[in-house]
Amino acid sequence: MATRPLRTFTVLPNLPPELQGLQELAYDLWWCWNHDAISVLRRIDEKAFDTNEHSPVRLLASIGQERLEKLKEDEGFMAQMQRVLEAHQRYLNSTTTWFHETYLKKADNVDATIQQYRMAYFSAEFGLHESVPIYSGGLGLLAGDHLKSASDLGLPLVGVGLMYREGYFRQYLNVDGWQQERYPENDFFNLPLIAETKADGTPLLVGVPLPGRDVWMRIWRINVGRVPLYLLDTNIPQNNADDRQITARLYGGDHDMRIRQEMVLGIGGIRALRALGKTPSVCHMNEGHSAFCGLERIRIMMDEHGLDFAAAREAVTAGTCFTTHTPVPAGNDVFAPQLIQHYFASYLPALKIDWNEFLGLGRQNARDFNEPFCMTVLALRLSNISNGVSKLHGKVSRNMWKAIWPNLPDSEIPIISITNGVHTRTWMAGDYSQLYDRYLGGQWEQKPTDHSIWNRVENIPNAELWRTHERRRERLVVFARKRVHAQLERRGATPSEIARADEILDPEALTIGFARRFATYKRGTLIFRNLERLASILNNKERPVQIIFAGKAHPRDHGGKELIAEIIHVCRRPEFRRRMCFIEDYDINVARFLVQGVDVWLNNPRRPLEASGTSGMKVCINGGLNLSILDGWWCEGYSGDNGWAIGAGEEYSDNDRTYQDDIESRTLYDLIEQEIVPLYYNRTADGLPRGWINFMKNSIKSCCPMFNTHRQVEEYMRLCYAPSADRYAQLVADNLKPAAELSQWRRKLMREWSQVRVELVEADGKDAMRVGAEFEVKARVSLGNLAPDDVEVQLFHGIIDNAGEIPQPATAAMLTNGDKAGATWLFKGKIRCQNSGHYGYAVRVLPRNAKLGNPFEPGLVCWG
Repeated sequence: MATRPLRTFTVLPNLPPELQGLQELAYDLWWCWNHDAISVLRRIDEKAFDTNEHSPVRLLASIGQERLEKLKEDEGFMAQMQRVLEAHQRYLNSTTTWFHETYLKKADNVDATIQQYRMAYFSAEFGLHESVPIYSGGLGLLAGDHLKSASDLGLPLVGVGLMYREGYFRQYLNVDGWQQERYPENDFFNLPLIAETKADGTPLLVGVPLPGRDVWMRIWRINVGRVPLYLLDTNIPQNNADDRQITARLYGGDHDMRIRQEMVLGIGGIRALRALGKTPSVCHMNEGHSAFCGLERIRIMMDEHGLDFAAAREAVTAGTCFTTHTPVPAGNDVFAPQLIQHYFASYLPALKIDWNEFLGLGRQNARDFNEPFCMTVLALRLSNISNGVSKLHGKVSRNMWKAIWPNLPDSEIPIISITNGVHTRTWMAGDYSQLYDRYLGGQWEQKPTDHSIWNRVENIPNAELWRTHERRRERLVVFARKRVHAQLERRGATPSEIARADEILDPEALTIGFARRFATYKRGTLIFRNLERLASILNNKERPVQIIFAGKAHPRDHGGKELIAEIIHVCRRPEFRRRMCFIEDYDINVARFLVQGVDVWLNNPRRPLEASGTSGMKVCINGGLNLSILDGWWCEGYSGDNGWAIGAGEEYSDNDRTYQDDIESRTLYDLIEQEIVPLYYNRTADGLPRGWINFMKNSIKSCCPMFNTHRQVEEYMRLCYAPSADRYAQLVADNLKPAAELSQWRRKLMREWSQVRVELVEADGKDAMRVGAEFEVKARVSLGNLAPDDVEVQLFHGIIDNAGEIPQPATAAMLTNGDKAGATWLFKGKIRCQNSGHYGYAVRVLPRNAKLGNPFEPGLVCWG
């Protein structure tokens, strides 16, 4: 049937003038991390607020006129609403943010400084709130929390993503416990989306070239406090039916769909920002999905400044940061060369390079024509600074991608680490917020990274802290019962089975939570290794324990779905029916109840496959404790008196997985039986578990000031954004002359490097030296046509391990006084023996140029 031509219009809530401020509030997600704002929305109609997935836009659309008229006559409501609206305006207009105080206060030209540090944060998903379903899991939640902290800190940052029509799937389970997926469509006009338009009011569109056509995108904006998030939407009449599906589903489709999504995100994202007048100095790629943005920035710079690819690449790389999240090679997007050639055939001529050079940008070994094109490699090659998301993950990432920088020790691979955090206000229960306000003062919110403020948790009376935590657990149990009751009704369970749902869980029992993406490496059923022993732990009459599970498996992850089905089958067994349950359709709302209500958060991945993890951090904010493998963030968070570690950080080979599961499951049972349960149930005469409360306070004091996104974003600013912005400004000055000079120098370096070699090394040291002794090393170094200023000759030295490596090397510069014979120069340096042990040293030559980000970036090193 032919499509009928339709004229469209939008119906808005008919709010009385006195309540118009609610519309302003609904369209800024600032409300979702402000408890007073949430309270105002609940007062409108609490049941409707819950029914509409806590969406104020849908809430206002559903409220009848009679209720609105009553609200405007309610003095208490109007006074509270006015206070919230005034707080919102003060927040938006504040000039005392961290960024202002740190970077703008002493700036000679504030506008120029803001432009210099204008940043764009690219991510394939953003987890902002359950009412905006454009996220799947941890990566998206991290991105959402990053934007919120960037807003709180006042950074001149914008977000860029895709506006998915169906988002990520909604989960439900069939009668056998097998995961099913449904994809309800997002109603864009009942989301807090603001359409970006041209001066005449028509939608602002940008296009991206695909084979034989352009795909067009509409731009939507979501206000996240001070930070605008721009989302691209291809579901518009200007595109064919296939291209309209590009922004249909998050992580949906095959490789062909994925590359189109990533072209829209990366290339389209840059074009959208330029069309909006928001051209960034620094782009931050959150995972490799958006790596094509670097190519688009290069193309634009070539076109506008008449540069070649190499010079434009120097400038763009200087202004780019990259965060990798995936600790296994298989988790990184790779495309066959033929697919890349198909989609970039019309794009390549603008870059003025050949296919080998283009494909080499995405290969660890640029000369290996059989290697596929990897988005992570492209991102690494086009970034000034790259980082992993925990100290351990930084180490794992350096080992994963060391082939890009051959001949460098793992410790010097240029991938740093910035450990993830969570947005404290978003994940903190209102009860805890009030408690911290009373005993820590309001400063905990303004300065969540200040350890001295969190140390005041000792001032909280034990009874008050415990009662607050008990209320959260009680609310979790009520929530779980309602959800399980509804799940059983939907599945067509028997009346007796549905009735039993109201009896599951005990509001006073020790409650363990396990909720996350059900990938097999996360081992969601490790605790089922010995069901008989587990039953005895859970059903102890004096000291009962209960477990709440939640989580989704990727639609194509058969192994993950099997884990969920196994949990459902075990939960149905008579000995577990009252002590375990699985909550379907894990989302931000379910996560909020869990992290705010559990006593213990269980995490048992195979080390080192958990890059960071953030769910356990959310538990700490709310007085919960972690029981986890020493992986990801817990390696840094665990102190011995703030939670529990499963094992001591051992790593096993794939062949030892059964043995590993046996060992670590027994350790898990032992910890619960011998440490956790006694600590929880050992009560003093006043009924308080004082030992447990001490652990709670230690967890809050040690984890809250460290594992939050304010600390994380401040680190990104200091370690990534500011250095990249400064270097970018340096290279684009004087009509990009420095960038052109750097590219010319790099050409010479690559051409001449094969002539560099260490001819001779001599030292006046002895076979045995005393601590504190110093000796001189001389080296004759042939530089070919390079000059001494083009290189840095170093002494690489330190204590040698059993493998003959120097795991913690020190370096000392070797200098030349101009002593030269032909192309060979004499360099001298000294080594001071700082520690006793088996010592070693070597001479090496690295490139040196003041305009380089770091000497390891070219991937060139000559060892003597």
